[in-house]
Amino acid sequence: MTTVAKKYGKRVIGYPDDSVPVVSSRDWVRNLSKNPKREAIDYIKRLFPIFSWISRYNLGWLTGDLIAGITVGIVLVPQSMSYAQIATLPPQYGLYSAFIGVAVYCLFATSKDVSIGPVAVMSLIVSQIITYVNDKHPGEWPSPQIATTVAFICGFIVLGLGLLRLGWLVEFIPAPAVSGFMTGSAINIVAGQVPGLMGITGFDTRASTYKVIINTLKGLPGTTKDAAFGLTGLAALYLIRIACDQLSKRYPRRARVFFFVSVLRNAFVIIILTLASWLYVRHRKSSKGKYPIKILQTVPRGLQHVGQPVIDPKLLTAVAGKLPVATIVLLLEHIAISKSFGRLNGYKIDPNQELIAIGVTNTIGSCFNAYPATGSFSRSALKSKSGVRTPAGGIFSAIVVIVALYGLTSAFFWIPSAGLSAVIIHAVADLVAKPHQVYSFWRISPLEFIIWWAAVFVTVFSSIENGIYTSICASMALLLEERSPEESRDVFVPLKENGVVNSQIKVEPPQPGIIVYRFEESYLYPNCSIANSTLVDYVKEHTRRGKDMSTVKLNDRPWNDPGPARGAVAEQEENNTKPLLHAIVLDFSTVSQVDTTSIQALIDTRSEVERWTDGPVEFHFATILSPWIRRALVAGGFGTGLPAPSGSREIAAVVPYRGGYDESDGVNRSITDVEEGDIKVSTPSASPTGIYDSTQDGGVPPVSVDTPFFHFDLTAAVRAAERSLAAAASPSTRSSHDFKKAESSS
Repeated sequence: MTTVAKKYGKRVIGYPDDSVPVVSSRDWVRNLSKNPKREAIDYIKRLFPIFSWISRYNLGWLTGDLIAGITVGIVLVPQSMSYAQIATLPPQYGLYSAFIGVAVYCLFATSKDVSIGPVAVMSLIVSQIITYVNDKHPGEWPSPQIATTVAFICGFIVLGLGLLRLGWLVEFIPAPAVSGFMTGSAINIVAGQVPGLMGITGFDTRASTYKVIINTLKGLPGTTKDAAFGLTGLAALYLIRIACDQLSKRYPRRARVFFFVSVLRNAFVIIILTLASWLYVRHRKSSKGKYPIKILQTVPRGLQHVGQPVIDPKLLTAVAGKLPVATIVLLLEHIAISKSFGRLNGYKIDPNQELIAIGVTNTIGSCFNAYPATGSFSRSALKSKSGVRTPAGGIFSAIVVIVALYGLTSAFFWIPSAGLSAVIIHAVADLVAKPHQVYSFWRISPLEFIIWWAAVFVTVFSSIENGIYTSICASMALLLEERSPEESRDVFVPLKENGVVNSQIKVEPPQPGIIVYRFEESYLYPNCSIANSTLVDYVKEHTRRGKDMSTVKLNDRPWNDPGPARGAVAEQEENNTKPLLHAIVLDFSTVSQVDTTSIQALIDTRSEVERWTDGPVEFHFATILSPWIRRALVAGGFGTGLPAPSGSREIAAVVPYRGGYDESDGVNRSITDVEEGDIKVSTPSASPTGIYDSTQDGGVPPVSVDTPFFHFDLTAAVRAAERSLAAAASPSTRSSHDFKKAESSS
């Protein structure tokens, strides 16, 4: 037998015109990097994303950033002092964390919407760490030093994860686990703030939630005058929000005005309560220096503790056992909300870069005696709704905070603590998942519904730390569970270069405008983002962009997508040579399990490709193995043939878009409108797409007519997509489509 050696392989007898590649370890090493110098430079540039857009900064972006930054800053000042109260720290430390968070994050951010600073859950974790250390080593270290040490170490750990490009680790925490521990944590925080709202004392408000609730009920007879300020403030916060929501619906033309009135409710209520407190207590100081209600009293002016952080090795040993949960919360909240707002506003974040951003923010923050800061749910929603255009909006928020630190601290003296408790309860209560969100978990994956409840119960009856570990471990156990479906699986030849066994086989691709994607394993939370990136990147590289970006003004373009220069004809001509995407066919023959996070990723994929094509894209599914998968896909809005809801959607929103967002926006509404069996198609010819052909000769369709985009096999799915493409390209259909588009635009 004669063989002819080649550079990357050898010719094998029996395949005279084919070469079977044999890849050596040397080839593998060589292919790791084709241009190490260029890649090193790109890596450095990726560390500072601001350099990719700051040169295009314009007046239109400045206006949006200025309004959003000042708006968030006004909310950030009272919230940061309130959250410092949760962390059992003096209020100025919340302001330190707020200033550093919004000032530093913009230099490293890949999200324009996220607002970094003190948050409720992280503050509660810090308070528990301080309590833990003081119990083990009473009086050895002051509370601010413990909090700053946690910020430094957690920030350094997260920074290391980002620099080593280990951002994929966050994919191992699914959406139900995040939602479960966030709901339990919110209940925990609200329960712990009610005693402060009512002026009830005499027990540990950092104990398990059920104990705090019981002790609060027992202590109701001991309610003090603080309740007059706390309850009044809480009622005012809700009344202003409800009134503004109703007025926005009644007078939609003035919705923007009512939005900003609603946004300023925190500052307005704090100002009124502070004025009332000053009028009431200024002449009622006792001989022991006490006031009739609890107030903040002295807040040091300016940045008082700038310098090298004091890191005691003995203190590091004392907090070591609590660092894992603090680090998880630090990165988990941030990545969850940055992904969610990227989904909402049509951009993609870089998890590795976001870890670097949050790590640098906390590491630098330790030099200002700040305690751990991460992304805020409510303030990020507010920032997005206010119309922020770039990450530079955080600079204006930082200016507001620093002005408050140097110019308003004398007024902070009279702020009633009960008023800050009202601000906390009002903000944190929105983190509790709504019933329709929980129902979405049940519709998609009943086992994840159980995991969600387990996370909530463990958090409420034990601790946040145990709730996080319970939800993550249960999700991992569900992932490792091996299901053996009884349905047979078809095996297809891989459609990639040098992938076919015999070169004599001719693979016939689908028509231009149709993409076929085959999953190699079950579609679950660890791998769903990879599939999303693969599909979206392929679409953007090989299909036409629906909107001519060369005609869009620079100040109307996204900060992270410059597009071609205005009037660039060559780029648009190259874009016009590509086919316009019409349909994506997904082969589920190897998928035996899906979950909530993967269905959400599929919704994100649809939103991103439809944003790219500037029009609807059909999603066809072939060889679905399990009825549970069909159930989950229908719950996500797939398979029925109905058009996708306008805008980005979340089937079970981890991030609540309240605090400025109205339910009528449809942003935090789950896709639960399409129940299985809701769509009734009497005959195949009545299908809106006209894709059925199996019944034209009197046969019986192999899949339900209620789900016309689910197909028996891959061939049927591709043919259905091609028939739909042909129908859309026909003159009558095209003219009808153009008429409807013109009618909607007019």
